Amino acid sequence: MNKRRFSVIKDIIVGSESRIYDQVNLYRCQIGKESKIDAFVYIEEGVIIGNRVKIRPFTFIPTGVTIEDDVFIGPNVTFINDKYPKINANWRLLRTTVKQGASIGAGSVILPVTIGKNSLVGAGSVVTKDIPDDVSVAGNPAKVIHREVSHGSEALDFR
Repeated sequence: MNKRRFSVIKDIIVGSESRIYDQVNLYRCQIGKESKIDAFVYIEEGVIIGNRVKIRPFTFIPTGVTIEDDVFIGPNVTFINDKYPKINANWRLLRTTVKQGASIGAGSVILPVTIGKNSLVGAGSVVTKDIPDDVSVAGNPAKVIHREVSHGSEALDFR
């Protein structure tokens, strides 16, 4: 890891061959091997990121998020860990898991959910409920638009 001029990197664990670019804020998180964290990414304490994960610029990942291996996170993705934020109120940390092989498109907002293995979240989606394995979702709120089946794939018609 090269010296950073405009970053705050505090108490992190980073696997071998991972690349972290300048202008990031990383606090007490764990990043697996062969992962890539682009500029302008903010990751809070307790976040666990697996191996071979790619996180594009301007992404926010708060406490309570786990990202498994081989996941792609597009630019401008925001994860949320509190469904009812208030300035001076008690709050409960809610957790998010992004399962192995999932991809999240640019500009998506991810509430506390589980995103299934090998699933795809379309760009600009707002994910408010758990996403099953092997599906594509899109929209606000995100809905299943495509499902992988044992003999190929099946596109769903919403007309």
